[in-house]
Amino acid sequence: MIDTGDFRDRIRQSFGRQGAMDMLGAELTRAEQAMVEIEFAYDEKLTQQHGFLHAGVISAALETACTYAAYTTIAPDVSILTIEFKVNLLSPGRGERFLFRGEITKPGSTIIVADGRAYAIGDGPAKLIASMTSSMMVIRGREDVVG
Repeated sequence: MIDTGDFRDRIRQSFGRQGAMDMLGAELTRAEQAMVEIEFAYDEKLTQQHGFLHAGVISAALETACTYAAYTTIAPDVSILTIEFKVNLLSPGRGERFLFRGEITKPGSTIIVADGRAYAIGDGPAKLIASMTSSMMVIRGREDVVG
């Protein structure tokens, strides 16, 4: 079993350096072994022409949740880069808040696979609006890819 060290602190620090997530107003709300959640509020600046959350925004938040879920399974001296993802947009992104959950499907020492789910939160139960499958590569020994 890999010693993941204090992955929560490592993820919080790394997430804090993400300008893209800061631009979205995103918060890291949960980090557990093999699962991470990110949330943010509806903002008109993040929508497409019909007022729905933009597909690119959904994809970025899901990819980030999946990547940080992968961080919970790796050693502290390595990092992760996404190498592929597929997004299924299932329902318009309409809500007061949005939740993005990444969960590890297959951990690995070289390639990690994760699945993500995006939910719109408003009146009533949370609504599934998108899903993602992503593959990430474990990066070792590169000074330009750390934490």
